[in-house]
Amino acid sequence: MSKNFIYVLLVMKVGLLVWGMLGFIEYFAPTVALGLQDSNFPAGVQFLHWLLISSTGIIFVFGYLTRWTYTPLVTIVMYATLATLCFVETVDFNAFGGGDRRFFIMGVEYVLYIILAAYLLRSEQVRLRFQSDE
Repeated sequence: MSKNFIYVLLVMKVGLLVWGMLGFIEYFAPTVALGLQDSNFPAGVQFLHWLLISSTGIIFVFGYLTRWTYTPLVTIVMYATLATLCFVETVDFNAFGGGDRRFFIMGVEYVLYIILAAYLLRSEQVRLRFQSDE
């Protein structure tokens, strides 16, 4: 991958953080209608959805800015939690509009997590950014 992909990943995580914050704003103030809530999800699932999305963004951005050594591994753990929640939302609550298409979208999301996890584990840029100074 490109030597600059880590910056693309950073922009993606900032976007994830903004999306999560907007989702929380709409969750706590339903009069702010941004269209981000999924009416199929129970309130607890919707809260967990925004919590995991926001947390993933916060962890990576904080880790990037502070060069926290564990950022890649903790981010991968967050991908696993997001994938698990995606499974529950897709199977139990008909995420992505229901129908068979939802499983294709879930599969695409999983492939993205695998690609990003591989990048975090194998990239020289990631290694240099988050290496321990010890």
